[in-house]
Amino acid sequence: MAEKTYDLSTFRLERILNKNSKTKTICVLGTFPSQQSSDTTTTTTTEPAIVVLEKTAFTDHDVNTTHNNHGNDDYDNDDDGSATQRNSYFSLETQLQNEFINDIYGNFLCFPLPAINSVKLNIICPCTEKHIQKYTSQDIRIVLETPHLYNTVTEPRLQLEREQFTLDWVYNILEHKKEVDRIIFEDPCKKLGFILLPDFKWDGKNPETFYAIAIVHQLNLRSLRSLTAEHLPLLRNIQTKGIAAIAEKYGLDETQLRIYVHYQPSFYHLHVHFTFLKYEAPGTHCERSHLLSTVINNIELVTDYYQRATIPFTIKESDPYYQKYRPDADTHAEPIAKKPKIGAD
Repeated sequence: MAEKTYDLSTFRLERILNKNSKTKTICVLGTFPSQQSSDTTTTTTTEPAIVVLEKTAFTDHDVNTTHNNHGNDDYDNDDDGSATQRNSYFSLETQLQNEFINDIYGNFLCFPLPAINSVKLNIICPCTEKHIQKYTSQDIRIVLETPHLYNTVTEPRLQLEREQFTLDWVYNILEHKKEVDRIIFEDPCKKLGFILLPDFKWDGKNPETFYAIAIVHQLNLRSLRSLTAEHLPLLRNIQTKGIAAIAEKYGLDETQLRIYVHYQPSFYHLHVHFTFLKYEAPGTHCERSHLLSTVINNIELVTDYYQRATIPFTIKESDPYYQKYRPDADTHAEPIAKKPKIGAD
């Protein structure tokens, strides 16, 4: 199958789903044209698409000024014999638009070269209603998911929605059909192994925004709720080898890494997140992220901890399942007094 290509000039905006001034991102819904050919005719239809645009982070390279010139095309010789970097905010090509100057304070709009003024762009096409709901800005609520709620609401929902969030892209990675050149590390063992590669949100270049995920080779592990003492060797293997691979390739120490699992996850195939500790990655708040070291410790204490635990997560008010998760909806839950005590044999 030929790789998809996109011409942004053909995109037709329908509406803005979300925008965030802090993260400098905007998410829009629209359509791209799609051509379908038969034996005699070619028809043009449209496919729904979500486009996410994000301003890229600053790098040290962007603010370099003078260097020794060794024939690098990125530099120009100044009158004094030094070399000024062209691909920098501090270059002759950068234009300033004066907003105001008051004594020692100056306010300007800066228009640098396109080479250092890029925007990261992600496309989901064709997208589903589930994707649209995920990316649309809405009020959210915290749910305390008891084991009863998981079994009676979450698990049946996963069965119904399995087709809405396809995992084909995950299997493409695990089967080396896609993104092979992006793999940071792989342990090919089908029981203990995983593939570590840059997350969809990371440009793979700036260590200040480092973000990678480890996707396990086991196909029957879906989320935190799936984990028991049987999976401790897998979790320890991800922790140990993931840290070592990141240290070797990017020079980040394990004390500089935030290593965690999301619940509820964005896709139900077990994966572990690795982010630079100073980077405020999305989904790192306490109501969603669970440090891998804590997950391992909890299972060491109680082998079926995550089958017994009440686990928080957030849900959008417009989600059709929100009402089913409300506290007053959990009317058939087993009384707390009858639940086995944590640590009991």
